Amino acid sequence: MRVILCRELGSPDVLTVEERPDPEPGMGEVLVRQEAWGVNYVDALMVAGGYQLKPDLPFVPGLEAAGTVVETGWGSNAFEPGDRVVVSHRPGGFAELAVATFDRVRRAPPELDMAEAAVFRSAYHTALHALLQRGRLAPGETVLVLGAAGGVGLAAVHCAKRLGAQVIAAAAGEEKLAALRRQGADVVIDYREGFRAAVLAATSGRGADVVYDPVGGDAFDEAMRSTAWGGRILAIGFTSGRRPVAKVNHILIKGIEVIGVRAGEAGRRDPSLPEETWRYLTRWISGDGLRPHISHRIPFSRAAEALQLVLDRKVIGKAVLVPDG
Repeated sequence: MRVILCRELGSPDVLTVEERPDPEPGMGEVLVRQEAWGVNYVDALMVAGGYQLKPDLPFVPGLEAAGTVVETGWGSNAFEPGDRVVVSHRPGGFAELAVATFDRVRRAPPELDMAEAAVFRSAYHTALHALLQRGRLAPGETVLVLGAAGGVGLAAVHCAKRLGAQVIAAAAGEEKLAALRRQGADVVIDYREGFRAAVLAATSGRGADVVYDPVGGDAFDEAMRSTAWGGRILAIGFTSGRRPVAKVNHILIKGIEVIGVRAGEAGRRDPSLPEETWRYLTRWISGDGLRPHISHRIPFSRAAEALQLVLDRKVIGKAVLVPDG
C-alpha cells in the first residue's frame, strides 16, 4: 500500500509518497481500504511540529478517512467485509489501507458519499460538542462564528442553525461571504476591518451570546468586546498563529465565560459525549439534508498541495483527498 509519510518537520512539501507492507487486523480490529481522506489544519500543524500532539518521526499524518471494511480480526463481530465506515486516526490516516480498533470506526451514513463521509465526523463533532455540550447554546440565542468559512467554522454555522440560533458568520473576502450566505448564515461580516460594530448592529446593541472562535489572536480580542452580558466564548484553536490572553476585567465586567474546547479529549474521558453528538448529526443528515461543503477534491498523491491550500486559507469548508486517477 501507499502512505503519505513525514520524515522531517516542516512545511507540507516535506511529505513523500512511499510504499509500506499491507497491515493485518488483530483482535478487536478491522482492516479498512480507505477511499477518501479529510485534510485538516491540524494535519499541517503536526507536520510542522506546532501541535500539542507530536508523533515520533517518521509518521503518517491524517486524522480522518472513510472507506470499506476488507477484513476483521478475531473477535471483530461488529463489522463485516463490505461495510462502509468512517475512521478516526491519531494520526496515521493518510494510508490506502488502515487497521483501526472498534472505538475509532463508525458506520458511514448511507446518505453521504465517501468524500463527504471522510470529512464529516471530526469537524461536525467538534462544532456540536462546542456549541451544545460546552457552550450550552439555546434556541433564539445569537452565535458569532469566527473563521466561518473554514472546516470547523462552517460546521458550526450548520449546527448552530439547526439548534435554533441566529448565526453571524465572520470570514475574509467576498467569495467566502457569498458561500456563507448560501450555507445559511443570517448575517455575514468581513472581519478584516473589524466586526464589533456589525455584531452590535445585528443584535440591537446586545452582543453575541456565544462566540465560536477557532482563530484566536486579534479576533479573540475583539470578540471579548462583542459579547452580550453572560456571553460564552468558545476557544477552539488559534489559526491566526497568536494565542490570545483573556483580559480578566472584561470577563468580570460582562460576566463572560471563556471555555476551552477539546472535543477529542472530552470524548476519551466521557464516551457518552460523542455518542450524543453522533445521534444529533446522523438525524440531521437523514432528515434535514445536512451535508459538509467540500471546495477541493485532490488526488491522494498530492497531499502536500492539499495541506498548503488549507494553510493558504483557500479552502471553503473542507478539502478531501481522493484516489489518484
